[in-house]
Amino acid sequence: MVSNRWIEQRKSSWDRLDALTHQVESSGIGVLSGGELREFGLLYRQVAADLSAVRSDRASGTLEEYLNQLLSRAHNRIYSGRKAGFGSVVRFMTREYPRVFRQLFPYVLTSFLIFLAGAALGTLLTLSRPEFMRLLLGPAMLETIDRHEMWTHSIVGMKPQASTAILTNNIGVSFMAFAGGIVGGIATIYLMFFNGLEMGVISTACARAHMALDLFSFVAAHGALELPSIFIAGGAGLRLGAGLLFPGMLARKDSLALGARDAIRLLAGVVPLLFVAGMLEAFLSPSGMSKGLKFAVGAVLLTGLGFWLVEGGRGKD
Repeated sequence: MVSNRWIEQRKSSWDRLDALTHQVESSGIGVLSGGELREFGLLYRQVAADLSAVRSDRASGTLEEYLNQLLSRAHNRIYSGRKAGFGSVVRFMTREYPRVFRQLFPYVLTSFLIFLAGAALGTLLTLSRPEFMRLLLGPAMLETIDRHEMWTHSIVGMKPQASTAILTNNIGVSFMAFAGGIVGGIATIYLMFFNGLEMGVISTACARAHMALDLFSFVAAHGALELPSIFIAGGAGLRLGAGLLFPGMLARKDSLALGARDAIRLLAGVVPLLFVAGMLEAFLSPSGMSKGLKFAVGAVLLTGLGFWLVEGGRGKD
């Protein structure tokens, strides 16, 4: 049984290893003196022994996760003298990021379910109370729908500018979903629920106007990457909030630091996905290309995304 007293006695060693690891991550292994290098190796072995002790106590799951993350960071610096570069980014995206996603998938799934609950409520309110639809969407969009026109046609004439604006907006929404975790995840939950609510209202309004195919053919290509990216960003915000609210056996600041580290790693994979989604939303989605092609592009992207997240990095486990 891991006691609080044992944790207090060992915590200084963990903090010291964390500090040395952070120093090496920032400036390279060469920044350490000979004495610090020996201390680094000794602390690594000691914390590895501590992790073995913690693993024998089933009630110490949060502490085990913290020590495992700390040892992983130290291991990468002890056994790799190479500086981070483009190759490191490629390795992270192809091998490490899918593992991070699978580890934190429960948070991403919760984010998706919150969005889905909002969409369901939006659908029900639109069907039962049409005045709610008018209140949320506004008269301009409703007039466009009544004319059986897609409000997205304006993008076609300003594709380069639209691409930048869309990318900036999507990244902004994703980072807001992540940053909402700092207030216990409340802002993240609100953002995911409201976006789902809005999607439910718009989808139902278009369906009632017999424009569902137009809407979903527009969303299909870029939405295959954009929507999962927003769910992932929401998951990152929920992980951050969980670190703040549920420290377990860790000090709250240590739990928050661990949650923030996990959340940032999870969020890191979203940016390239949103870049591709922004290009598609500006150039392909509003174009006159066939609906079948747009659905096909969306299906291929969603399948590729799923394969990468589910199977990526498994050969290196």
